[in-house]
Amino acid sequence: MLVPLTRQKFEQVIPRIASAEQYKYYWGKSADFLKRLLISVVAVLVVLLLRFLLGRGFSPILFGVGLIGGLYWFWGPVYWAGLRNQKCRRYPYAGFFRGRVYDIFLTEELISTEENVNKIGELVLIENRERRLNLEISDETGFITTVQAPLRKEHKAIAKGQIAEMILLSNSSDLSDIDEVTDLYIPSRKLWVSDYPFLQRDMFIDVSRRLGGEENSEVRPSKKKPRSASKRRYID
Repeated sequence: MLVPLTRQKFEQVIPRIASAEQYKYYWGKSADFLKRLLISVVAVLVVLLLRFLLGRGFSPILFGVGLIGGLYWFWGPVYWAGLRNQKCRRYPYAGFFRGRVYDIFLTEELISTEENVNKIGELVLIENRERRLNLEISDETGFITTVQAPLRKEHKAIAKGQIAEMILLSNSSDLSDIDEVTDLYIPSRKLWVSDYPFLQRDMFIDVSRRLGGEENSEVRPSKKKPRSASKRRYID
């Protein structure tokens, strides 16, 4: 099932300003916080140096710049989440999609590389990999897409046949060509699957309920896999 959303509802579901989940995502780990804090300290030091070189005539301007730079550790996550949200909000059309989990599989993805020196002084390249959950979602029309997210303990509750819901984004007014998908919601488990929390989740759940979400419905999926030339296209 694919139901087009009005522009007003679409902008409610994908916020302009960072949600609590998005702020938490970009707050990151201790290393991410320390990087932002270092940038804030450097910004303040640069402003102090400029004030010394330029004199007090520029103090009001430099104070404002220093205040903004000094608080980067705090507002940085809001800024980066807002940029990412804007990339989604640029799509002119969106639809609410309800399908079922067709397949589940795990992969190991390369997330970063770093150079290090071993015990004998040789430069070696270290690959950091992460186990990821992959869910193939399909519906009765033959549409199929794959959602990928870092593997979590709560993902053990996901099974084939469960209803899965998400927002599909498109440049086509009839939603015949899907360009992007958002977080996946499993209503029967009240479980979200995503790499990044695109959605204002309470608003999304409200849309789901209005469209008659079957929170406890689970069926065994068909053994015949939907034909797919692309994981993000409707199939004739």
